[in-house]
Amino acid sequence: MSFSQRIDNALTQVIRRGQAEPAPGKLASCLDYSVSPGGARIRPTILMSVAAACGDDAPELTDAAAVALELIHCASLVHDDLPCFDDADMRRGKPSLHKAYGEPLAVLTGDSLIIQAFQTLAIAGQIEASRALRLISILSERTGMPHGICAGQGWESEDQIDLRAYHVAKTGALFIAATQMGAAAAGQDPEPWEELGSRIGEAFQVADDLRDALCDQAELGKPAGQDDLHGRPNAVASFGIEGAVTHLRNILGGAIASIPSCPGEAALATMVRAQAERLTPVFATRRTVPGE
Repeated sequence: MSFSQRIDNALTQVIRRGQAEPAPGKLASCLDYSVSPGGARIRPTILMSVAAACGDDAPELTDAAAVALELIHCASLVHDDLPCFDDADMRRGKPSLHKAYGEPLAVLTGDSLIIQAFQTLAIAGQIEASRALRLISILSERTGMPHGICAGQGWESEDQIDLRAYHVAKTGALFIAATQMGAAAAGQDPEPWEELGSRIGEAFQVADDLRDALCDQAELGKPAGQDDLHGRPNAVASFGIEGAVTHLRNILGGAIASIPSCPGEAALATMVRAQAERLTPVFATRRTVPGE
């Protein structure tokens, strides 16, 4: 079974568990709405790729870890789109959740997804308790303060922002979680996998900054130009288009070099290279912001 099938099957089971009767119908519908369509499922795919490279001797635990990570990511998107943050009308090519269902249900949906993520790992503790506890610890650290996505959002309220620290927390945190949780799910030490996750996360943030500057809403499936509109720190503002593209390529090269020694090291390097090819070509031929 492919990684995408494993992720979708496990995610469907978790969402259905959250919709079990009796349940408030609108909020139950919001759970589905928030995770579908699923986009590329990049973070859980990286998690599964690392687990496979490390042996993946407990696939049910790997599936639970992948779903928990994706639920946290989806929750962050629901919250990011709220009027108090990005006030985004669109997400993944359809109305953002608060536009479709209203702000109260959007807040509750994000909260529910976060709780479901940790509940999923708690249930998986029946498979391998010590590994599940480590997974909970990693995901907690990369979700909350001071190193998680909450901290990343919090940086946007500061008067002076450290761009690297901001990127590591806002985007890199869940990629670090992906690589470390993949190793932990397979019973390996997660610490050596932090650098790979950090580099991949930094690359995706730079790529996202470039997309925000160069693409339109139809291409993105969400509002474009948000960094400039909200005055957020970003790689394009810091380095320019050409500099950001070069920075992106350098980061991805370093990511491949940082892969720890493991049985599936070669296959994992191939996956990272594939992600690099996916990210960079779109920017190679687009040198200026439309309209300039």
